[in-house]
Amino acid sequence: MANMNITGILEKMTGKDKDYRYMATSDLLSELNKESFKADQDLEPKLTNIVLQQLEDASGDVSGLAVKCLAPLVKKVGEERVVEMGNKLCDKLLNGKEQHRDTASIALKTIIVEVTTTSLAEKILISIAPQLINGVTSGKSAEIKCECLDILGDVLHRFGNLITKNHASMLTALLSQLNCNQASVRKKSVSCIASLAPCLSDDLLAKATLHVVQLLKNRSAKSEIARTNIQMIGALSRSVGYRFGPHLGEAVPLLINYCTSASENDEELREYSLQALESFVLRCPRDISPYCEGILNLSLEYISYDPNFTDSMEEDTDDEGHDEEDDDESANEYTDDEDASWKVRRASAKCLSAIIVSRPQMLSKMYQEACPKLIERFREREENVKMDIFNTFIELLRQTGNVTKGQGDIDESSPRWLLKQEVPKVVKSINRQLREKSVKTKVGAFSVLKELVVVLPDCLADLFGSLVPGIEKALNDKSSTSNLKIEALAFLRIVMASHSPSVFHPYIKALSGPILSAIGDRYYKVTAEALRVCGELVRVLRPNFEAHSLDFRPYIGPIYNAILARLANQDQDQEVKECAISCMSLVISTFGDGLQRELPSCLPILVDRMGNEITRLTAVKAFAVIANSPLRIDLSCVLDHVVSELTAFLRKANRALRQATLGTLNSLVVTYGGQIGSSSYETILAELSTLISDMDLHMAALALELCCTIIVDRKSIQNVGLAVRSKVLPQALILIRSALLQGQALQALQKFFASLVQSANTSFDTLLDSLISTAKPSQSGGLAKQALSSIAQCVAVLCLAAGDQKCASTIEMLKGILKDDSSTNSAKQHMALLCLGEIGRRKDLSNHVQIENIVIESFQSPFEEIKSAASYALGNIAVGNLSKYLPFILDQIDNQQKKQYLLLHSLKEVIARQSVDHTGQSELQDSNIVKILALLFNHCESEEEGVRNVVAECLGKIALIEPQKLIPALKERTCSPAANTRATVAIAIKYSIVERAGKIDEIMCSEISTFLMLIKDSDRHVRRAAVLALSTAAHNKPSLIKGLLPELLPLLYDQTVVKQELIRTVDLGPFKHVVDDGLELRKAAFECVDTLLDTCLDQVNPSSFIVPFLLSGLGDHYDVKMPCHLILSKLADKCPSAVLAGLLYNFGTLSDVLYYMLSFCREANDALLARAHGCAGARSLTKKDLGASAHCRVHFYVANALCNTILSHFSFGLTS
Repeated sequence: MANMNITGILEKMTGKDKDYRYMATSDLLSELNKESFKADQDLEPKLTNIVLQQLEDASGDVSGLAVKCLAPLVKKVGEERVVEMGNKLCDKLLNGKEQHRDTASIALKTIIVEVTTTSLAEKILISIAPQLINGVTSGKSAEIKCECLDILGDVLHRFGNLITKNHASMLTALLSQLNCNQASVRKKSVSCIASLAPCLSDDLLAKATLHVVQLLKNRSAKSEIARTNIQMIGALSRSVGYRFGPHLGEAVPLLINYCTSASENDEELREYSLQALESFVLRCPRDISPYCEGILNLSLEYISYDPNFTDSMEEDTDDEGHDEEDDDESANEYTDDEDASWKVRRASAKCLSAIIVSRPQMLSKMYQEACPKLIERFREREENVKMDIFNTFIELLRQTGNVTKGQGDIDESSPRWLLKQEVPKVVKSINRQLREKSVKTKVGAFSVLKELVVVLPDCLADLFGSLVPGIEKALNDKSSTSNLKIEALAFLRIVMASHSPSVFHPYIKALSGPILSAIGDRYYKVTAEALRVCGELVRVLRPNFEAHSLDFRPYIGPIYNAILARLANQDQDQEVKECAISCMSLVISTFGDGLQRELPSCLPILVDRMGNEITRLTAVKAFAVIANSPLRIDLSCVLDHVVSELTAFLRKANRALRQATLGTLNSLVVTYGGQIGSSSYETILAELSTLISDMDLHMAALALELCCTIIVDRKSIQNVGLAVRSKVLPQALILIRSALLQGQALQALQKFFASLVQSANTSFDTLLDSLISTAKPSQSGGLAKQALSSIAQCVAVLCLAAGDQKCASTIEMLKGILKDDSSTNSAKQHMALLCLGEIGRRKDLSNHVQIENIVIESFQSPFEEIKSAASYALGNIAVGNLSKYLPFILDQIDNQQKKQYLLLHSLKEVIARQSVDHTGQSELQDSNIVKILALLFNHCESEEEGVRNVVAECLGKIALIEPQKLIPALKERTCSPAANTRATVAIAIKYSIVERAGKIDEIMCSEISTFLMLIKDSDRHVRRAAVLALSTAAHNKPSLIKGLLPELLPLLYDQTVVKQELIRTVDLGPFKHVVDDGLELRKAAFECVDTLLDTCLDQVNPSSFIVPFLLSGLGDHYDVKMPCHLILSKLADKCPSAVLAGLLYNFGTLSDVLYYMLSFCREANDALLARAHGCAGARSLTKKDLGASAHCRVHFYVANALCNTILSHFSFGLTS
């Protein structure tokens, strides 16, 4: 039936009436688009012939519809018919009538786009490629040649790798067209060769490059031919990426020579040369290194190339009086429509930007040579070029931010310091641009200023006044666009947030008017940004509540009225609503003492916004801001309603809302606790009890903190104490048994128990019994080590909060447990030791006679966990009274050889705790530190790795206290013949490098190279220890190692290589097991590089690391892949061009790169799902299962994030 319908349609398509033909062709298109349509063998030739016939229809509408029919037709007919259509269309293109040539070309392109199978693509290529090549070389007209080259380019771009045997002949034919007299043919030939290039073998690519280079060497060639050949060089580079690297030696000098020796009017030749050089910098980052200096100098020379214009203006000042002069000057500016020199300047700016982006290690040089030139060129007369110069300068600032993140102004050669010196010049030059008429220029100027403040906060403190007229004009001028206002406001917000309020006090009057006017703007984005700026303005007006350096009262009314108009308006964008709520909360919390009459009308609006699901979260945070105000704003008119709403929010599923609600309730209880009824407290405590669990530790911590606030502030209310004991306490006792409890949640729990005792709501004995009984093993087994530690810490805090008498009785009770040596008492003894250690760390226990001997007797226990707990307890008890207990520990180490390992752990506890604060350091210094060092050095060569690690940590912590004594002693032992000693020294250095500044820094600065050079030691354990020390230094104090990195990086990269001599096979009888002893070293080396990318990016050349080291790591063991993917993701964000070149080097095409990453995502996801499925039937996951699942999950997210990063940066490299 369907075929009969089609037959009828085909008959109508041949009719004489063009309207009938149009309607019939439209009906055919509808039928072809149906999923169910299928043509039989008899119908196929009729269909294809009639559609091809319609392409030549006299009516353009009919032929256009016929072209649209080809797309679905290709999928509905056999491959032979598609090939036949291709041949016929080729014939029409080459030999048909001129008026039908365009239609045939479009039709042929449509067919090529719709080809999806490899078999059909091969047949199409074999059929039409020779015809197209013949059309190019057979002396046809330029129009036919251009059409053939255009189609051939599409074919090669999609399927060029399917016809490798024809590549040589195609390349020869296409290269011959580069000398064609018609410019359009040459241009299409360049594009076509670029499409073919990625599929060419290295030999053919070399042939193509050599051919073009030889043409360039022929100086007698016409200038237009030279321009084409230069374009060809650039197109090849962009097309093949890193593969062009070996040919740079010939290409770069030629292009630089052409650029410098071209005639004055040949701007296009210079432009093409610079574009090609830019491509080299981005696509061949490794091989271009030797030529970067020359390219940089060339870019700086031509960024100001303007032979037809002489800028003779004198350095103008920043006075407002120059506005009119500038307007007159801009009206009489030199213009020349035929002047193309701007293209050279634009190409130079982009080439310079490429160097900045791909060469972070050249950043200091950029500030010395390029930065002054860029600032000078802000006065560029061509607007589009000026935007490129602004963008180049912004890239320089962003790269500075990436490289120097978290660092100070280290020295006079650091990029941040160099940038600081240029800030006055930048501001002066930008001021000129803010006086220009062009809106686009002003937007660019504010973008530069905004990025400058992000990279260098507080850099405009002395210069802000000069920018105020430009800001005013941008916000007040009728010609200002929304984009300009948004950029100006965004800059104003960032600069106010990052500078001292006193900087802006002289300009408040000038700025407040335009800001408040912008709040009333019709465009919602301008209004939202203005409200954010207004929030910062409020902070500036009244930075503190004690002293008033500025009379802010005249500004309160206008600010309040402007915000209230937006706050009360329901019919506006959500962003504006949220900004108005936040801004009003700041106004009330800051100026509430001057708004007492207005509060009864304003506060109900904020309460109403709490009832709206869209603005609920913002309104909750707003009341927290108001409650935290030192002005104690009167909320009596809405307080009960607010508390009721907030209590209800604790039951909501929205996690962010619950977090904000807990914080707001805490603030309200602290400030207005006396005005909240006891029934409200009971309801709040009932809701809080449901939030205290290890399912969400952050939420549990916030809930416990609110409980503590209520307990302390409302301890006189009997119902509060009862609610806490009956609802909150049971949940807290369940939480304390969790192995996940740590950090903020653990601290909040300790505070909770202390508050319970101090408020006298619960007796000390009851709480202590509850905690001790919580530690008892259940039927399912004993508690985790972390849970026991948490209970012990809570017991210690509880004892200290209860007073000396209760604390002393508890210690005696714990001593009694230790004296009971029955084997059934091991769990109690374990808990007692941990409790004693925690109490001893916080309180001097010297009044309890022989407590140290009682603890040390537990060293003889048959249970390892009791021995470890006893060691921990002894060390912490010594912390409470060093003068008494430290000599005891040292004597025991000397006399008790069998207990040395445990005693060393005790000593480690002492040293680690005392090295943190200055008081502890002085106490330890006064003790017998010489004896400690002798003892530790004696154990450096121990065969037990655990002993060596303890010794190393002790030495590292002592180095913080006595660096003058210890650093030389450690340096001396770097030459020890014992590898264990050298490894211990390297690990000790790792522990001595901490984030806080100390007296060790000056000594370490000159000596650290000796320790880090152990990275080339013959022993792998020593090398790994040195790598870990380097990683710690890079993270905590990068300034110590920056000068050493040129020497250290090659040694570090060498540790990432798989070494066959470290791989051994263990014969296990029935099977053999391969052991890779270098795996941990490689993993540590890659993790060290990851750290260096965060802190020392300017010292790392990404290109030399990616190939071959990172690419090797991507194919290494699963444990090594993890840091490698993290590094790759980080580099893709910071140095995208180097990553693109490296990945293409390894995988060939960007599609292959993404395929690899997506397959890795699937692999990690499958592993995660498999493990989850395997554990589905179990009652609980084991630690091993949890760890493996987390491992798979992290790999999955890393690979997924990397795919997103690649797509965002490199989408231009993907084919359809």
